[in-house]
Amino acid sequence: MPTRSTRSRNKVSIQLAVPRRGVPSAASFRKWALGSSGVTLRIVGTRESLLINKKYRGKGKPTNVLSFPYGGGRGDLVLCHPVIAREAREQGKTLRAHYAHLVVHGVLHLRGHRHDAKLAARAMENREIRILRRLGFGDPYAVK
Repeated sequence: MPTRSTRSRNKVSIQLAVPRRGVPSAASFRKWALGSSGVTLRIVGTRESLLINKKYRGKGKPTNVLSFPYGGGRGDLVLCHPVIAREAREQGKTLRAHYAHLVVHGVLHLRGHRHDAKLAARAMENREIRILRRLGFGDPYAVK
């Protein structure tokens, strides 16, 4: 399927490589990107996520979000719609809330935050919880 791209004044680009059905609006994605500039969000299907995850992380399965930082908070986020939809159902979350969490999570990675050590992971999770609360969402780690 050809990619449809949307540009905005605040330089957050949204690319859809999946049908629009169920995918949040461009305005929502821009809000969740936390005022970022120079960020592209690409919403893909399972096959594209698998290929990218395999190429860049050596993992043989699709994943919910991949972050590709370019420095200065700029970069690309690749979000896999089928994986995100499945995880939202499994975790008892709305699709919108799960997308918001993963966009915030990915943007924090673009800004240099990591979760590869226990202390860093807890700090990042706490930051995500605070940001999501300000955006009107509950704690993403409080899975039902």
